[in-house]
Amino acid sequence: MATLRDIKKRIGSVQSTRQITRTMEMVATAKIRRAQDRIESARPYALAMMEVLRNVARFMQGATHPLLEEHDKRERVVVIAVASDRGLCGAFNSNIIRRSTDLLRAEQGKQDVSLALIVVGRKVRDFYKRHGEATIRSEHVNFFDKLAYRHAAQIGQEVATAFAGGEVDEVELVYTEFRSAASQRVVVERLLPIEAPRSAEGQPATEFIFEPSPAAILESLLPRHVEVQVYRALMDSVAAEYGARMTAMESATKNASEMIDLLTIQFNKARQERITKELLEIVSGAEALRQSRS
Repeated sequence: MATLRDIKKRIGSVQSTRQITRTMEMVATAKIRRAQDRIESARPYALAMMEVLRNVARFMQGATHPLLEEHDKRERVVVIAVASDRGLCGAFNSNIIRRSTDLLRAEQGKQDVSLALIVVGRKVRDFYKRHGEATIRSEHVNFFDKLAYRHAAQIGQEVATAFAGGEVDEVELVYTEFRSAASQRVVVERLLPIEAPRSAEGQPATEFIFEPSPAAILESLLPRHVEVQVYRALMDSVAAEYGARMTAMESATKNASEMIDLLTIQFNKARQERITKELLEIVSGAEALRQSRS
């Protein structure tokens, strides 16, 4: 049976843990607001880029570009798995690992398909280094606290160059989409080859004068499009990570408070039993002394 000292020590330990989880919850709450503002400000840029691509495609029927080309054989597939560098964010990392692993195993079941991974985040990198589901082509870690466009550009340029050079036949992107502070979902998107943009039906026949030519604009926009999609996925993942951590730490703080209440009740009961026992010993001793005198 636990002594009063043991229970009191455990209460102090849980209180310290609760203080940590509450602080982490407050930090995640503050950071998620900034991350949400960033992703919401980046989405209009991505949509505007798609609009420009559609307008260019209208005047360039049968547009060709290495990043638009469907390869005859789908033999070399690269999966970009985006997780986080830290834990204590609920099932955020395990969901990405589970989904990317399922994708890899599904691809491994096909004949003549070789797989490679680009891992983003320390947690997913450490997992695949231990389990070796596929060859790690490159790793990108320890930059989420200072996420910048150059990080996405590095990944985008890597896969775009490999695809255009014929080293890769398809690139899949696995990340967590941010919907709200309490809602995130794992998304699998085909990054390359890029689906050829189509003009929307019913679009007014606006004439554009292009400088330089539509082909030159497309040549510049398509690689940038890949980088922007990677950047959007990274920002989504950062916001989703903070949301998952905020929810997890809120739950942990609540559980710690409930445990402190239970331990306090247990402590009070044990103290009451000890006091009752001491009183019985005093009464018994006094009764024995009274009887010995009489």
